[in-house]
Amino acid sequence: MKKHIPNLITLMNLFCGCVAVIFAVLNQLELTAFFVFLGVLFDFFDGFAARMLKVQSPLGLQLDSLADMVTSGLVPGIVMFQLLAMSMSGGWNVDLSSEAAGDTFWVGLKVAPLPFLGFLITLASGYRLAKFNIDAEQQSSFTGLPTPANTLLILSLPLILLYHNNDFLNGIILNQWFLISVTLLSAFVLNANIKLFALKFKNWGFKDNAVRYIFLIVSLVLVITMKFVAIPVIIVFYIISSLLSKQ
Repeated sequence: MKKHIPNLITLMNLFCGCVAVIFAVLNQLELTAFFVFLGVLFDFFDGFAARMLKVQSPLGLQLDSLADMVTSGLVPGIVMFQLLAMSMSGGWNVDLSSEAAGDTFWVGLKVAPLPFLGFLITLASGYRLAKFNIDAEQQSSFTGLPTPANTLLILSLPLILLYHNNDFLNGIILNQWFLISVTLLSAFVLNANIKLFALKFKNWGFKDNAVRYIFLIVSLVLVITMKFVAIPVIIVFYIISSLLSKQ
């Protein structure tokens, strides 16, 4: 029975991704972010449960990537579609929490093709996950930015718009060239040949996990002091820390 527990947790990730897709299409990006964050938590704990119960399996690996393809592949592509459409149809004047949910999605269809560039993130995520499944070396480290981390980066943009309501930040985030640059950079970093450490603890000793403990402590401080603006900063810090630690 215990061998099924990690897979059930993975399926909860997939379920959260499916719900997030619905809210993303409806342009309810706050709820989208909530279910994505929940899915990312399930994504972390399924692997943790598999290691603790010693029931890791090829099926679990494949199922994990299939779930990530929805939660951390399709969802960020739709969110970037919405942001690009928003940047072309009134910017911050479009109310992310209005009852007229989904308006910018249909506006995006009318002003095609630019908003569809957002799905480059989905394509790059699919390619990255496929490579991960056949790469036996990505156990204690990753090659390229993991899809959940990239998804948190993309989802942080509408959350900054909603909760910080800073004219300067709003102007940057809803600038078409900024969004295009983020999309292209996201697709590149997902599949870049750079080694990034994984948050997998083989033991709890500080010496063997110094970079992980430091990263988690700094990330917590950043979230407390900067709220959602901290997420892009944390992703950059993650990449820099990995490069400096040579893991």
